[in-house]
Amino acid sequence: MQAHTHPISAPHSSASYALHSFHFGTPGQGKKVYIQASLHADEVPAMLVAQFLRKRLIALEAEGKVRGEIILVPAANPIGLAQAVHGAPFGRFELASGINFNRGFKHVADELKQSLAGLLGGDAQENIGLVRAHARQSIARWQPASDAETLKKHLLDMAIDADFVFDLHCDNEATLHIYAGTPLAPAVAPLARLMGAQAVLLSLAAGGEPFDEACSRLWWDLQSHFGSATPIPPSCMAVTVELRGEMDVHYELAERDAEALLCYLTLNGVIDGDAAGVAAALPAPLCAMTPLEGSEPIIVPHAGVLVYHRQLGERLKAGEVVADVIDPVSGHTTPLRCTVDGIFYARTAHRHVLRGWNVGKVAGVQAYRAGDLLSQ
Repeated sequence: MQAHTHPISAPHSSASYALHSFHFGTPGQGKKVYIQASLHADEVPAMLVAQFLRKRLIALEAEGKVRGEIILVPAANPIGLAQAVHGAPFGRFELASGINFNRGFKHVADELKQSLAGLLGGDAQENIGLVRAHARQSIARWQPASDAETLKKHLLDMAIDADFVFDLHCDNEATLHIYAGTPLAPAVAPLARLMGAQAVLLSLAAGGEPFDEACSRLWWDLQSHFGSATPIPPSCMAVTVELRGEMDVHYELAERDAEALLCYLTLNGVIDGDAAGVAAALPAPLCAMTPLEGSEPIIVPHAGVLVYHRQLGERLKAGEVVADVIDPVSGHTTPLRCTVDGIFYARTAHRHVLRGWNVGKVAGVQAYRAGDLLSQ
């Protein structure tokens, strides 16, 4: 294992931040894997999963079983980890700018459409190599204007040319669920089964330029631009894995999630092991993949006390009451109903809510939304 430190802060800063990464295997030999934990710094479960991953990867590397290159970033947001407001952790948004740490990542496809013109041909593998080289060059040219942008550059610099990218997050209260690009569905399917995902949400572009799409979406954007005569397969299986809820910080869950990720890497030849055995023992899927455009947010029409009728993971029918919101002064009660059939996969941990808040998510089968599909 090699440990790297990546400085974030500029000279004369009033605070100093640095990012740490751990590197296993040999760069350039086999497939490249990038795993980061808690880009939203107050989403803690991923950092515990990363501890189990680090221990297992140290042992696997000592046994000579790491056949590719694996980069692990166990705490992907040192800026957010240092933020608190009146004693409460505040790691989703940068306090200086108000910007979500998982939005606004550099999307290199438009730049690559220009730089790759006339260079690509009919050989898919050669095209993959050219795309990755130009993507690395694009990130290298990026001139960050703030600490938050410098952090994003460091993260993308390590991930932009990877075969597999795992961005580990969690929701407020949730079942385990996964976000991925639609073209990646076949590659995501065994991961979802290994991890026990209860929702897999697919889209070509979720909006907001999140980290996983900065690594994956460029491939299908370039394929669409250059056309079928120029094969550019989706060569980065990048996903956002939501590791249940913020309070689900348990050794047993973290060890299970780490082992599921390692089984997936074994299945894909990154770790030397019984890939055939892993494939034969894949658990049954717990859900069908559904479009992110079909995920229904349950929005509160007025402030009040929130009381849930349904539990996470339940399958709902359109029109069913998910929760009540009760005005504490008048006693007026409003039932909150879903309008789609689907799995109730995430909800808020708050029990007094304000008008306009999203208090639940139901993974519907039919796409009906467009635009920015992710919560803020």
